[in-house]
Amino acid sequence: MKKAKLVLEEGSIFAGKLFGAEKDSAGEIVFNTSMTGYQEILTDPSYKGEIVCMTYPLIGNYGINEDDFESFKSHVNGFIVREFAEEPENWRLQKRLEKYLKENGITAISGIDTRALTKILRRQGTMRGIITTENLSNDKLIAKAKKAPGLSGRDLVSMVSRKTVEKFGTQNKYRVVLVDCGAKNNIKDSLLERNCEVIIVPASTTAQKILNYKPDGVMFSNGPGDPEDADYVSETIKELLGEVPIFGICLGHQLLGRACGAETYKLKFGHRGANHPVKDLSGNRVYITSQNHGFAIKEESLAELDLELTHINVNDGTVEGFKHQKYPAFSVQYHPEASPGPEDSHYLFDQFVEMMR
Repeated sequence: MKKAKLVLEEGSIFAGKLFGAEKDSAGEIVFNTSMTGYQEILTDPSYKGEIVCMTYPLIGNYGINEDDFESFKSHVNGFIVREFAEEPENWRLQKRLEKYLKENGITAISGIDTRALTKILRRQGTMRGIITTENLSNDKLIAKAKKAPGLSGRDLVSMVSRKTVEKFGTQNKYRVVLVDCGAKNNIKDSLLERNCEVIIVPASTTAQKILNYKPDGVMFSNGPGDPEDADYVSETIKELLGEVPIFGICLGHQLLGRACGAETYKLKFGHRGANHPVKDLSGNRVYITSQNHGFAIKEESLAELDLELTHINVNDGTVEGFKHQKYPAFSVQYHPEASPGPEDSHYLFDQFVEMMR
């Protein structure tokens, strides 16, 4: 394998070896604490623009299969691991991780001290960086890292949202329009399991076109980037409030909040992993959740609005969910369609179905 370097904009340089696609990569470097689920992470559109560091030391040990994709292709800008399994073994294995990365043009680096990298990101916050094989001076490499694109200031949603309309479960009872801001497949599957017809539309679809489908409910999905850069979706939500039940997930949660007047901000290092505890204030219960987001809603901005805080993050107290006090609309910051082990949060889809009923 070729020698490669991971370079952060603040000056840290890690030496490792290239695997996956043989090309340089740039983006915002984030870390994910999940022990499994790397295939879902690689194909989650919410990671568009990001180079993902896996904190678990061995990645790829069960390979890649056809069942666990969350979208039709990989979206990460790059992938960082301590060690990747060269000889994976699993009864569902169909392809090695390294081969999948090469086929999908994803640059990856191994041999990195991912614990040290994560400590830097936790202490200083997520930052821009590059994976490169170029033999340049450290100063020139750091200068390149500083020029890597960040997440804010560009519309990443339009880059991952589908361009055409797709329909599933056309004979089912409840009709749901799913606005694709970067939707994971399991959102659609979770709705289909609950007797819902699912019409998936591009993020740019107008409120009137959505209402023309005569939906029983509308969902706004997860997606990448800064919610401020997708305010055109928030404008659509404003027009739909009170017209039809609304359920927002992750970016959809932030966009619903902005549509109602709430403010969003960037977290220092975000929440990315499969074991984040979230407290449901209505039932005073804690659920284990899967999360992937770098922005959040300012709790203090909810005070003068018709929004009721329903969920909080147990680790840092950030807003994880709210509901509208006048209209049938609610949202959560985490991923209820995910199964990080427990299926704690699937009840939220049932709440949405009950709201439509």
